[in-house]
Amino acid sequence: MPNDAAQPRGELTIRTLAMPADTNPAGDIFGGWVLSQMDIAGSIAAHERVRGRTVTVAVEAMTFISPVKVGDVLCVYTTIERIGTTSITVGVEAWARRNRQDDRVKVTEGRFVYVAIDDSGKKAPIPPA
Repeated sequence: MPNDAAQPRGELTIRTLAMPADTNPAGDIFGGWVLSQMDIAGSIAAHERVRGRTVTVAVEAMTFISPVKVGDVLCVYTTIERIGTTSITVGVEAWARRNRQDDRVKVTEGRFVYVAIDDSGKKAPIPPA
């Protein structure tokens, strides 16, 4: 899922501010916080396409490229990469706007897999677009 261009790929799905409470012992933003923001964005994209409940079943090809700093605005972009019978794969890129400016840097990317479920929690078919 490499993106050699200096522009995000996909649709801006969430944007949030990295706060001091989210830091690791080195003072950078904890990778788990970034991962959770990416999962939230991926689940929003999956839910919108499926038009129903989804659950995360896998995180593939997760790559941390650059640290997120306190005060960065984390912008998470999503792209639907694959739709199966019951599963949907979402490409997710996280970009940081440093010092809340327009200067952006890609900080991580990954592929998240979600499964559509019905009200009883069983796999459900994904409806056509």
